Amino acid sequence: MLAYERTGSGEPLLLIHGIAHRRQAWGGVVERLADEFEVITIDLPGHGESPAFDLAGRTVREAVAHELNELREELGIERPHVAGNSLGGLLALEMADAGHARSVTALSPAGFWMNGVDYLYVRGLFAGIQAVARPLAPVAGTLLQSRVARTVTMGCFFAHPDRLDPAVAAADTANMVASRDGIRTFFSGVYRYSYPGPTQSYVPTTVAWASRDLTLLPYQAKVAARRLPHATHRWLAGCGHVPMNDDPDLVAEVIRETARPQPRDQQVA
Repeated sequence: MLAYERTGSGEPLLLIHGIAHRRQAWGGVVERLADEFEVITIDLPGHGESPAFDLAGRTVREAVAHELNELREELGIERPHVAGNSLGGLLALEMADAGHARSVTALSPAGFWMNGVDYLYVRGLFAGIQAVARPLAPVAGTLLQSRVARTVTMGCFFAHPDRLDPAVAAADTANMVASRDGIRTFFSGVYRYSYPGPTQSYVPTTVAWASRDLTLLPYQAKVAARRLPHATHRWLAGCGHVPMNDDPDLVAEVIRETARPQPRDQQVA
């Protein structure tokens, strides 16, 4: 079973992190939403405190969908609001397609690269980061006290890595090293997102792309807009690929607006 935490009260809100990250990535957002929602943060298979990925003869796509469904059943939640970042954004969109989400907020979601070059760029980026993280991990607690060191090592994920708590940066580095098998498994089953069409009742959906994303480059937002014409598309100004640390107020606002849309006669043009 996936590791998780439940905080707050209200309608259930499931938060899914991206590849190589962990549930603590949502900390600042949880603080801002726990008075309005019952917030559930999870560690994906092979990440954080969740057990190693067990495909059991299934594709990565099938296996992770099974894990998420088992978690919903254990928690007794049929259709939570779902927000996800990167890989988590892709998984959130697919939960909506399967009828398992009541709203979706996808932050710089995976699965919208234009061609093979885009994919090779991301694969190479993570390979390089892991190569640096492994020897760095034993001294990360000391080295990442430096704002310059955090900027150099975390700049591909955050627009403002200097603002990251050094202890959090060190823990993220250790998690990346510990999650290398899970990362490898996810990359082995990578796929593009394909909207199946309006097979389910309409699910409020927002795709919010970080304007300073150096991982899934911002022009991929155009691909997302073409494949998801029914969704609301917007920018997260001044944010990097993992926007929850760069601007938790903005991320919480976007999730809140998606989960609780105004009636059309109250919307401002």
